[in-house]
Amino acid sequence: MLKRFLLILLLALFWAATASAADPAIKIDKAWARATMQPGATGVVYLTLSNSGPATDRLVGVSSPVAAGAGLHIMVMEGTVMQMRPVDALDVKPGDTVQLKPGGLHIMLTNLKQALKQGEHIPLALDFEKAGRIEVEVIVLPLGASGYP
Repeated sequence: MLKRFLLILLLALFWAATASAADPAIKIDKAWARATMQPGATGVVYLTLSNSGPATDRLVGVSSPVAAGAGLHIMVMEGTVMQMRPVDALDVKPGDTVQLKPGGLHIMLTNLKQALKQGEHIPLALDFEKAGRIEVEVIVLPLGASGYP
């Protein structure tokens, strides 16, 4: 009887761990980038982050095999001049949705290893303090795209 109880308990714990790993609190939607003209250029990725969990999580890194470097940036106005600044980390509070969009927060891909071509999908990894690494596919939209379709 005790063995049966322990087996059921272990199966329940395994199921709970699998369910939480398959359903992280952090969700990433509408990931897109603009096409680029050539390799070596800089690309930009936009997406939406949401946190359905009970605690704040923090985006601490990004990477993609299509670029030598990747990082969070924000565009801000200083007087009449638009400046781009790196962002070390991004907090995503419980219940919040954060949009990375043109003219604001975004992911910059530096020194692209290949041109980003309209219609293709590129891999992107986002590293969170609690949720760990989440990998997404980013759709490449036309050069002048202004938002996710």
